[in-house]
Amino acid sequence: MVEIKLHNTRTRQKEVFEPIDAQNVRMYVCGPTVYDRAHLGNARPVIVFDVLQRLLRHVYGAEHVTYVRNFTDVDDKINARAAETGRSIGEICDETIGWFLEDMRAVGAQDPDEMPRATQYIPQMIEMISELIEKGHAYAAEGHVLFAVESYDKYGALSGRSLDDMIAGARVEVAPFKRNPMDFVLWKPSDSATPGWESPWGYGRPGWHIECSAMAYELLGDAFDIHGGGNDLMFPHHENEVAQSCCAHPEAEFAKVWMHNEMLQVEGKKMSKSLGNFFTVRDLLDQGVPGDVIRFVMLSTHYRKPMDWTEKKRGEAEKTLRKWYALTAGIEPAPNAAAAVMEAVADDLNTAGAITVLHRLASEGAVAELAASAAFLGLLGVDLGDWTEETAAVDLDAFAKRLADVRLNAMETKDFSEVDRLKMALLAAGVEVRMSREGVELSAGPQFDAAKLEDLK
Repeated sequence: MVEIKLHNTRTRQKEVFEPIDAQNVRMYVCGPTVYDRAHLGNARPVIVFDVLQRLLRHVYGAEHVTYVRNFTDVDDKINARAAETGRSIGEICDETIGWFLEDMRAVGAQDPDEMPRATQYIPQMIEMISELIEKGHAYAAEGHVLFAVESYDKYGALSGRSLDDMIAGARVEVAPFKRNPMDFVLWKPSDSATPGWESPWGYGRPGWHIECSAMAYELLGDAFDIHGGGNDLMFPHHENEVAQSCCAHPEAEFAKVWMHNEMLQVEGKKMSKSLGNFFTVRDLLDQGVPGDVIRFVMLSTHYRKPMDWTEKKRGEAEKTLRKWYALTAGIEPAPNAAAAVMEAVADDLNTAGAITVLHRLASEGAVAELAASAAFLGLLGVDLGDWTEETAAVDLDAFAKRLADVRLNAMETKDFSEVDRLKMALLAAGVEVRMSREGVELSAGPQFDAAKLEDLK
């Protein structure tokens, strides 16, 4: 059996993964709040934990793994979107969930076994909140119920933050009814225009953190193997989940292994609307960037390192995938992925290392192993339509060498007319041209048209 090693946020070290029950391996990953399209950063945890669930199913058997990823469908952002558009909350959530699943499938992610919506588990949340009050870990005040942070002596252990850091990171809301500024909301009142449910504390709705604790308990029990999400959720969300769950069920440890992926950047900068570098997965798909390319770029960086999305990486990924599609066309895949690929992925999801192995398999002509290994990573399985056929048939390397030679000659003669002519012809064919001191790089863009290159051959 393949030995899996995972970096556990809780212990700050890489550990050999030993499931609580090898016949019932369980993983919970925090999903999106559904009020708008998924941006590119939202796709990273989906892809990361999709690879992990593939690995777990390979090692323990598909029928012995349960993968849960939730949808938060009760939230102030959703309420604001409904008020802004005049549409119902249910309509917005249904539409957004549909968008999310469509976009994540386009980047090769398989659907989890369970995809609970928060609004389906309100009674379970109320029950857990009641238990916390009974055990002295929560208190009701002015229509709210708050978790008493001082009642849990391990609060802050997951994120490793000091009290001052936690206060700053949680953006603590000052309220006169709080016993401690760090106490966080489990239940809050709703007015007539806001979604709400009847509870022992009045008409209201749950706080964000209690949702995942209640859903995880209901679907996976009081202790399960892996809890995952982006590292932006480590505090306060995951810290609060631990506190709630361990206080409600002190006989269990909640999640045994905690895993967090790093954030995404675009061209070296944090993705932000103000910087003009914010875009959704659907934006890229609609521009003609195949889901396989998005997935390849994501997997080319280890999940615990910041991932920088660049046009150069996108172009290189397209070029590589075109070659691999051409190599594996009509080939029967090997029964299993290459051992070196499995070893890399089993070593704390070293997908970057696994892709290095795929490059080696391609160069060695081990196409059956290449096909099986790529499939294990979720690659070479997305329908790219005409993109594969059009681009795989054209050797852009030959055009790149030709342009480089012409450019070198022009630098000596000072006549760049042929460089400009050749470059304009490539651009007209939808080829992206990048020239630097290091040389010339060509890649097929979204509007690539191989027929327009015939006159240049």
